[in-house]
Amino acid sequence: MGLSMTLAETWVERWEHQQQRYAVSREERFTVIADVVQWTTEGQQSPLVVDLGSGPGSLSTRLSTRLPHAQVVAVDIDPLLLELGRTHTPDAARYVEVLIGQEGWIEALELDRPLDAAVSTTALHYPEPDNLREIYRELAAVLRPGGVLVNGDHLLPEDPALAALTTAVGRHRSLRQEVDEAEDWAAWWAAAGQVPEFADLLAVRARQPAPANGDGNGLSAAQHEQLLREAGFRHTGPVWQYGNSCVLVAVR
Repeated sequence: MGLSMTLAETWVERWEHQQQRYAVSREERFTVIADVVQWTTEGQQSPLVVDLGSGPGSLSTRLSTRLPHAQVVAVDIDPLLLELGRTHTPDAARYVEVLIGQEGWIEALELDRPLDAAVSTTALHYPEPDNLREIYRELAAVLRPGGVLVNGDHLLPEDPALAALTTAVGRHRSLRQEVDEAEDWAAWWAAAGQVPEFADLLAVRARQPAPANGDGNGLSAAQHEQLLREAGFRHTGPVWQYGNSCVLVAVR
């Protein structure tokens, strides 16, 4: 038995609110990602886009609103978040449950043509560098020439002094916006654990593999760029940044 629309709407709204704590200028970052996808797919009748680590469809929904003619595939390993997305915004994307990078994950997406864009927010900081390089290679193989990978994530400079400075800039922005007053990630999941309708989905979630790096791989933007070039992308670089919140683009 599926979730009710009212329940899904409530919990997606809570998810959106708590996620503001973890991404400086989150909404603007989403907008920049959509800008890149729109520019890259200009003139195409039905561009194909994959959202990696989609959660409940935060980015997928925004892309679908901006580009209603696009076909979006939302990919995540979390069954509860995917079900919230399927219920709350069923027409925004086709939701696929698979772990990014596991053997056969590209085949599980059931793509019927080359991708025009692969997008992600705060998901590609988990894989180990060698695994991430392979993920980038697999994506490069299914992107059309000129297609893009657009990654919005927490990416610090390699220079420790600059890393501290960018973190401070982002921190001051968050304080001005008072986003730290929002419910945090741990509190959201603790509260979700008390919802009877979520019990079966949470039981499945408990059996899913956890990220190898719970705190992230710590790669800088420059290190991501190097892995992307090794994977076959021709052009790489950031197109937007505020504090440690960055949008990195790679062109196939």
